[in-house]
Amino acid sequence: MARTYFITGFPGFVSSNLIKKLVDIDHDARFELLVYRDQIQKAYHAIEDMVHYSKITIIEGDITKSELGIDEGTRRRLTEEVTHVFHLAAIYDLAVPEDIAHRVNVNGTRNVLDFILPFSSLKRFIYFSTAYVSGDRSGSIYEDELECGQAFKNYYEETKYEAEVMVHSYMNKLPITIIRPGVVMGHSKTGETAKFDGPYFMMRFLDKFARLPIPYIGGGEALINLVPIDYVVDATTFLAHDETAKSKVFHLTDPEPLTVREVYRLIAQTLVGKTPSYTLPSSFVSKTLSLSLIRKWVQVERETIDYFTLQAYYDSANTIKHLKGTGIVCPRLADYMTHEVDYYKKHRHEPEKLIKVN
Repeated sequence: MARTYFITGFPGFVSSNLIKKLVDIDHDARFELLVYRDQIQKAYHAIEDMVHYSKITIIEGDITKSELGIDEGTRRRLTEEVTHVFHLAAIYDLAVPEDIAHRVNVNGTRNVLDFILPFSSLKRFIYFSTAYVSGDRSGSIYEDELECGQAFKNYYEETKYEAEVMVHSYMNKLPITIIRPGVVMGHSKTGETAKFDGPYFMMRFLDKFARLPIPYIGGGEALINLVPIDYVVDATTFLAHDETAKSKVFHLTDPEPLTVREVYRLIAQTLVGKTPSYTLPSSFVSKTLSLSLIRKWVQVERETIDYFTLQAYYDSANTIKHLKGTGIVCPRLADYMTHEVDYYKKHRHEPEKLIKVN
């Protein structure tokens, strides 16, 4: 039986790369892509670049609506045909307001879960969570841990946590695999990425001060967990078809992460050719970025600074065990940072790649 993939979150960065990978390895598969109405034209343009795109169907829908806003005839067809569901649609903005985050990340996930319960051919539901459901926890964070009394740095983390708790409650009803990526960067070979957020805020910050002595921000002892998109996609694709990955959680994180200070220095040396020579307290930078005028000029979200002090290590023993022998490993950041910076330098002035900072 040919596989049929139902995927939310297209044409987002991770979903687009995931589909390209699945198309490449599974020529007989069909794809049903749930797309929000204001992304329809972008979605059609995106699939034109894909081989076998004639086997891709775009469905206008909305995860915040009952039955995902899909008509009865399409629902009936999906119920009979879909074998794999990837739920990636979410609000990823660290500065997202609570009501929007809850509506999309929590209610949206509940709607997707309920929508797929009747799927008669379903072999796997792959839910994209985040490593940062750990909130403010410190020390080693394990893949089989979730509800540990943690608090959260923002509504993105909190609502992704609430959504994952809910996904776990469906484990006895659906064949579920949960993916918890770290901070996703561009491709390790090309540097290609869709948006300059996350660690790219460091690059945007350094751009503003390139002609001045470069400061470190805070002590920088915290570990920062960065993973390239190709590792996330390759690992997810394998785990989605691995029978032993059912009912399990996987940290797609760097098993040998660098500290914030090391990453910042690496970016500074690669981007502007300078090594930071003094330190600004992270509290000072955070307070400065609380001023809208400064925040907009630097083009860095204040919430980013919270991750400069997070004392957590994301253990990925379960992931490493399942990927053993596949050749799928997380590359070392120092080995691909040049590609990330080169891509940023070539595309840093393109409006569609910049996250609007308010």
